[in-house]
Amino acid sequence: MTEPRDAVDDLRRIAFLLERAHESTYRVRAFRTAAGVLRGRDPDQLAALVASGELVRLRGVGEVTARCVAESLAGEEPVYLRRLEATDGTPLDEAAADLRAALRGDFHSHTDASDGGSPLREMVETARELGHEYLVITDHSPRLTVANGLSADRLRRQIEQIAELNDELADDFRVLTGIEVDILDDGALDQDEDLLAQLDVVVASVHSKLRMPAAEMTERMLTAVANPHVDVLGHCTGRMVTGKRKRPESEFDADAVFAACAEHGVAVEVNSRPERLDPPKRLLRLAVEVGCEFSIDTDAHAPGQLDWLDYGVSRAVACGVPTERVINSWPLERVLARRR
Repeated sequence: MTEPRDAVDDLRRIAFLLERAHESTYRVRAFRTAAGVLRGRDPDQLAALVASGELVRLRGVGEVTARCVAESLAGEEPVYLRRLEATDGTPLDEAAADLRAALRGDFHSHTDASDGGSPLREMVETARELGHEYLVITDHSPRLTVANGLSADRLRRQIEQIAELNDELADDFRVLTGIEVDILDDGALDQDEDLLAQLDVVVASVHSKLRMPAAEMTERMLTAVANPHVDVLGHCTGRMVTGKRKRPESEFDADAVFAACAEHGVAVEVNSRPERLDPPKRLLRLAVEVGCEFSIDTDAHAPGQLDWLDYGVSRAVACGVPTERVINSWPLERVLARRR
């Protein structure tokens, strides 16, 4: 008799592959919701629900997800999953593959505490399955209300949740506390200074007034980079290269900003989101020449997006980013020691 597969794992894998392929959110949500509904249920109970036709009556389980569950319980790889696996991804070239293999974690990720689509635990489980050694949780700061940015109190609660989760995890993985803090118009940071000092990683990004005159934007970014709490300068030009939100780069003195990053030990983010791909290659090459460190991040807002590192890695290799200057290739102890 064929052994049944883990139906919940199969549903989660489908959701992951759909997210990684940038498929519609509603489709991803259907599989992830079904996985959440069925998580923890005994396989015999699931089999009885399939046999009676009652599985599709469960809130959050539809005909397609129920069919996948039935196939899993029968010991078969669901057809939906098999098709996704067959068309998944393309191999990196050798140099990019070496850099990708060197990466140990991700410094920029979002949960449903702000504008992400999945809870903390789901993001962490996926990061572990991808082979990461650590994941930094960087939900938005309060002024970004459109993204449900975290107030100081909400951020403190998240820090406590991360500590509790770390107590449960094996020694081979660590969740790091962090924030994607808004750089305000004058370069100040959108969160309490004493709270920023408690975090493992602070990513500072511009999200507003992206068309600010170049001189003012330069001063704004220089002020933020000089703040001793900042570890990473996120998606520095703010550009969007695809989709309905397509927009041009912000204008600023890149020589001055990258020189300040190198001086203050702030890593320049290589943002891997396909619609961002920020910074542009000409600026990425400039940052290499100036001597900056880098963080190749997914800026993931869903678990499947945590596997978007390939996009950033390919661009980093094309622009000559040295592996030793990529801070998320460093072991955890060195990452934590780097905190200024």
